[in-house]
Amino acid sequence: MEPVIGLEVHCQLKTRSKAFCSCPVVFGAPANSAVCPVCLGYPGVLPVINRQMVTLAMRVALALDSSVQERSIFARKNYFYPDLPKGYQISQYDRPLATGGGMTVGDGRRVRLNRIHLEEDAGKSMHEPPSDWDDVPSHVSLVDLNRAGTPLIEIVTEPDLRSPEEAHEYLVALRKLVRYVDASDGNMEEGSLRCDANVSVRRRGEARYGTKVEIKNLNSIAHVKKALEHEIARQERELAAGGRIVQETRLWDADAGQTRPMRSKEEAMDYRYFPDPDLGALEVGAAWLEEVRASMPELPEARAARFVRELALPAADAELLAAIRPLADYYEAAVAEHRGNPKALANWILSELLAGVSDADRQAGRLPVPAAHLAQLVKRIDDGTISGKIAKELLPDVVASGRTPDELIAEKGLVQVTDEAPIRAAVDEVLAASPQQVATYRAGKAATLGWFVGQVMKATRGKASPAVVNRLLKEALDR
Repeated sequence: MEPVIGLEVHCQLKTRSKAFCSCPVVFGAPANSAVCPVCLGYPGVLPVINRQMVTLAMRVALALDSSVQERSIFARKNYFYPDLPKGYQISQYDRPLATGGGMTVGDGRRVRLNRIHLEEDAGKSMHEPPSDWDDVPSHVSLVDLNRAGTPLIEIVTEPDLRSPEEAHEYLVALRKLVRYVDASDGNMEEGSLRCDANVSVRRRGEARYGTKVEIKNLNSIAHVKKALEHEIARQERELAAGGRIVQETRLWDADAGQTRPMRSKEEAMDYRYFPDPDLGALEVGAAWLEEVRASMPELPEARAARFVRELALPAADAELLAAIRPLADYYEAAVAEHRGNPKALANWILSELLAGVSDADRQAGRLPVPAAHLAQLVKRIDDGTISGKIAKELLPDVVASGRTPDELIAEKGLVQVTDEAPIRAAVDEVLAASPQQVATYRAGKAATLGWFVGQVMKATRGKASPAVVNRLLKEALDR
C-alpha cells in the first residue's frame, strides 16, 4: 500500500497587532486581557486589514515560489464553537492571496502547494481549569479569547507527500523558511505553527486516491510523524480485514499514541462561505509586491551555494551555516572582519561556538562571543601570535569577560614563541630524556612524533609554535 499525504499548516505571522483590530498579539498574558469589541465580535464593529499581515504573507509566498494574486477576497467561514465569538472566522476561500509554488524534499521530489491564504485565529478553549483556580468546578470549560483575531496564513499542499518521513522533512524545512524570511517565529509550543494532516492509502500504482482522513491536534513536528505512522497502519489494517475507511476528522492522542474519531469530516459547503461584506477586496498592486520582493533576504539554498562558490566552504558546512539566517549573518560578519580564513571561521562556529547553545539562541543568532572577537581570535592563530591550542584555552575567558582576544593575549602573556633557539633547546632536552621513544620512531613508527610534540609543548608551557616544533623535531629525529 502507498500513503497519500497532504498538509495544512497554520502559521502565525509576526505582527504586533491582530489581523483586523489594534489589539496586541501576546503569548502568556492574563486570559481575555488582549481583546476589544472587534475581535470579540460585538455588533456594529468594523474590521480593518492589517497591512503588515499581508506583507509578511507575501514574503512567505515569494519564498515558496507562489504566485501572489493581484486581487483576493476575504470570506466568512461560518461555524459555531465557544472560542469563536463572532460565530464565523474571517478567512479566504475561492480567491486566496497566493496560489501554486512548492518545496523540494527527500530525493529532490517537488511538493506542490495548492494555496496560501490569510485568516484570523480563533480563541482557546480550556477544559481543565488552572490549578490555582480553586473556586472553578473541574467539569467547567473556560475560554480565553486573547488569540482570537491573531493573523495567520494557511499553507496547503497538494497530496504529494508519500511517507511520514517526507512530511516531517517538509515541516522542518517550512519552519526554517518562515523563520528565515522573518514572517513567523515558528514556535509550535506556543501555537505559532500548527498542522492538520490529510492521509489516505491506496494500492501502489493506482491513480485514484483512497478515502481521506484528517488528523488534528498535532502540536509538534514529531507528533505529525507519529500520528501519520499510526493512522497509515490503522487504515491498512482496516482495508486488509475487508473493512472500509470512513471520511472523518480524527484527533491525535499523544498519551495513547493513537488517533481516535472526533467528528465527521466537513466539506466547504458546511461552512457556508460567502464574501465578508465588511471587508472589500484586497488589492496587491505591483509597487507593493516589488517593495516586498526587494526586502526579501537571500534564501538559504542560494546563500549556501554562494558560501561554497565564493568562500570555498564544503557544501555540508555551507548548508549548516546558511540554514538559520542570524547564524549566517553572524558568519558573514566574522568573514568581513577577517577575510583571510573563512574555512577556519566556519569550523570555529560549528565546532566550538555552537556547542551547548540552545536552539532558541541559535535561531536568534545569540552566540557566546561577538563576531568581531571570533575573527580576531582566528586572525591571531593565522598570523602566528598564538597557537590553535592556546586559542581554545583562551576562548572561555573571551566568553566570560567580554574582552577582546588581543587584550587577553597581552594580559596573560600568551604570545606564541617562534624563536628557534629556546624551542631547539626544549627539543634536545626531550629527545635526550626519551631514548626508547627515539628508537621507536627511528624503527619506523612515525606516529610517535605526536608524542614528542606534546612533550615539547608541555616543556614550553604551550607557547611554542607548533609548526616550528614539528619542523625542529623532524630535523633532529631524522639526523
